[in-house]
Amino acid sequence: MTDKTSNQMWGGRFADRPDAIMEAINASIGFDKRLAAQDIAGSRAHAAMLAATGIVEDNDVEAIRKGLLTVLSEIESGDFEFSTALEDIHMNVEARLKEVVGEAAGRLHTARSRNDQVATDFRLWVRDQLDAAESGLLALMRALVAQAEAGADWVMPGFTHLQTAQPVTWGHHMLAYVEMFSRDLGRVRDARARMNESPLGAAALAGTGFPIDREMTAKELGFDRPMANSLDAVSARDFALEFLSAASISAMHLSRMAEELVIWSSAQFRFVTLSDRFSTGSSIMPQKKNPDAAELIRAKIGRIFGANVALMMVMKGLPLAYSKDMQEDKEQVFDAADNWLLALAAMEGMVRDMQGNVPALEAAASHGFSTATDLADWLVRETGLPFREAHHVTGSLVAMAEKKGCDLPDLTLADMQSVHGSITEGVFEVLGVHNSVASRMSYGGTAPARVREQVARWQEILG
Repeated sequence: MTDKTSNQMWGGRFADRPDAIMEAINASIGFDKRLAAQDIAGSRAHAAMLAATGIVEDNDVEAIRKGLLTVLSEIESGDFEFSTALEDIHMNVEARLKEVVGEAAGRLHTARSRNDQVATDFRLWVRDQLDAAESGLLALMRALVAQAEAGADWVMPGFTHLQTAQPVTWGHHMLAYVEMFSRDLGRVRDARARMNESPLGAAALAGTGFPIDREMTAKELGFDRPMANSLDAVSARDFALEFLSAASISAMHLSRMAEELVIWSSAQFRFVTLSDRFSTGSSIMPQKKNPDAAELIRAKIGRIFGANVALMMVMKGLPLAYSKDMQEDKEQVFDAADNWLLALAAMEGMVRDMQGNVPALEAAASHGFSTATDLADWLVRETGLPFREAHHVTGSLVAMAEKKGCDLPDLTLADMQSVHGSITEGVFEVLGVHNSVASRMSYGGTAPARVREQVARWQEILG
């Protein structure tokens, strides 16, 4: 047998080359080439450690580290030729490194396995995506806070069951999403802190007999510490699952807001105008301005949540330590990360550009008996009625207004007194939508004064 009849990286045990179908199902280079920068960073750190511990001579390590930079440059410039026969990014890099620096390249894999190598690469890549997600969430939150500041006293309907419930302010509604995305940000930061441990040095599964320095490689790669158990180090993918979980929850929040923007920008609502930069037209209807960015964000949750479920299914039955099933982790995470980060950027752009239609918002807030609860509360405060009785009286007044085809503030005092004689002229002070929102001064309430307090708090937090 010669090297030409088998894979040069692992073929000594085998007498024949893999079947073409085996090669196709086994190869991951088509997608894991995205780990090139992380793979080379990990290899450079490992090489430096091999020299520092005297495992490999300094001159060989110097050649390896320089050669790895040459390989990285070729990959980044698009001049690198990836080979399916070499299976993955690790073997492709190592094979090219051998062409660049010669036999010294073979010493790079001392005290290391592809198992701890890929676990390290993948953790580095996911960590980068968490950092990018943090930036995207912060940008979106700042855009929402800017909208909240601009519309702290714009009145709009608040909904339950998509039915008019009570008046709220635009600023209050924007800040609700700031709170949601702040929790997403917390999950991102928590996930990053938890996954920031280095698998490098765990080797195949049991560690190594070489006198390596795992603290050194962990520090070089920006990890807080090396992972404490070699079996766990090569087999754990909960860091990827936690990433997908955080992405799924955040995408759900994005989808909820996207749904509102689709509704609000419709001709029936006219609450907002989305910018041309995040809208499209129709091929046949010239009047159309479609909120396609919002609709596509709304659809992303399916892909992202699907990735989370898919990786759960891959991992759920695997015994320790490494199994080839785990090669199926990356495509799911790559796709979810791409779509999450794109959705965050698109939503930030839409929020920053969108214009609230203040007259339409206020008109909608004034319809649908939105101040009915204010009327019931007034009856409790001013007449001493128990709330349940006040609720019944208010319901009767709503029915009367509905029959007359008007809203509650349009009823006369005589109309109201015909339902309950203790109602006075003072009731009209609470029936206007501006009075209603101004009265909601409880902590977390929609009053403009409270909204401005929260805007100031978030501006300080976000910087």
